[in-house]
Amino acid sequence: MIEFDTATELDELLEEAIETVKTYQLILYNDDVNTFEFVIECLMAYCDHTIEQAEQCTLLVHYKGKCSVKVGSFEELKPICESFLEQGLSAKIE
Repeated sequence: MIEFDTATELDELLEEAIETVKTYQLILYNDDVNTFEFVIECLMAYCDHTIEQAEQCTLLVHYKGKCSVKVGSFEELKPICESFLEQGLSAKIE
């Protein structure tokens, strides 16, 4: 059994554990500029989607206005989001 000297130590440990398992979503938004084919290619290249996953996400983005295309840690999603933005896609991490 782990013993703690103070409640503060336990609170800090719990906060660290929660932050470790916290997940974020990479949201891709619809735009009037990029083609279906281009968005599908980006999803496959940056999110490792299969063609079927990429097509489904692209349709959701088109008809619903946005879609969560990947879930993970902030550190994992940040470079993917930056790549999307560099390619002219609209995306953000939530």
